Amino acid sequence: MMDNGQKGEGSDRVDEVAQAEFLREACRKIAGELSRLIVGQEEVIEQLLVAIFARGHCLLEGVPGLAKTAMVRGLSQAMDLSFRRIQFTPDLMPSDITGTEIIQEEPGTRRRCMVFQKGPIFAQLVLADEINRTPPKTQAALLEAMQEHSVTVGNRTHPLDEPFFVLATQNPIEQEGTYPLPEAQRDRFMFHVRVTYPERDQEREIIRRTTGRLEAEIRPVITGAEILAGQRIVRAVPVPDHVTDFILDLVRGCRPGGPESLSAVAEFIEWGPGPRACQMLTMGGKVRALLRGRHHVTADDIEALAYPVLRHRLVPTFKAEAEGITPDEIIRRALEAVPRGAAAPLI
Repeated sequence: MMDNGQKGEGSDRVDEVAQAEFLREACRKIAGELSRLIVGQEEVIEQLLVAIFARGHCLLEGVPGLAKTAMVRGLSQAMDLSFRRIQFTPDLMPSDITGTEIIQEEPGTRRRCMVFQKGPIFAQLVLADEINRTPPKTQAALLEAMQEHSVTVGNRTHPLDEPFFVLATQNPIEQEGTYPLPEAQRDRFMFHVRVTYPERDQEREIIRRTTGRLEAEIRPVITGAEILAGQRIVRAVPVPDHVTDFILDLVRGCRPGGPESLSAVAEFIEWGPGPRACQMLTMGGKVRALLRGRHHVTADDIEALAYPVLRHRLVPTFKAEAEGITPDEIIRRALEAVPRGAAAPLI
């Protein structure tokens, strides 16, 4: 017979498995709802879902017209989250994002007092559109919100509603007059997601859907409370030692000048990723494992997420830029150079 402690552990395990199954099914339904609106882009949608359940933020990059805004808006509808879009422009001020204190007269007493007027950052899913169009001072207004999930105005700190995510977009063309994100701020984003052109058949379907009478309606399939529960269950997913070693070898190997630097890429990297890259690879791997019906992380999960996690955390050297070697090519060479190691048998 099991004692009460053993029964408790067994029931907790069953509950965790049920929650993991619910998370996987919810993500499948979210992707299904988004497919009513978005044609293709399955990998992009999966990376957005991984970031959300890993409690991370995303930087989306793609040319205009690839439905980035529609994708994020549809995601908020499918997850039943409040949504605000902020269009970043050169004249945007920090207070336009966070909010400001205004003088207001109390009815009856006619006494004047300071009242905080909330800005658009006070939403659960915030789309920072063309974030590289605004000066660094305004870009930095997002830093506290992204890291601490709160906003400080004057001498008061205002918490944001949970769950809270920032999905920022930037345009890779028309770079004149833009303000590239500083490395420290780019590091705050879990993923740098590339949104590419659709295939020919997909583009044909886009034409059919957007020029006819069909109007896509996105239905909510999960609540904010269920997202928070999913974030907690993700942290319980184990990471085998050989996978942790793979993460460490990959990230530390992309730091030039160190004893563990990979000779295959060292000459092409000016600055390498910090410890946050290891954290993001680990958390992303946990979510991806659950989405694929596994209850442990594998090296395949890490390899699949290495590109969106590392591409904005590598600063290429002048030699790399002169030879046309992109961050994605550097990551590819690093993955080829890092041994995966032998997986220990699961008990």
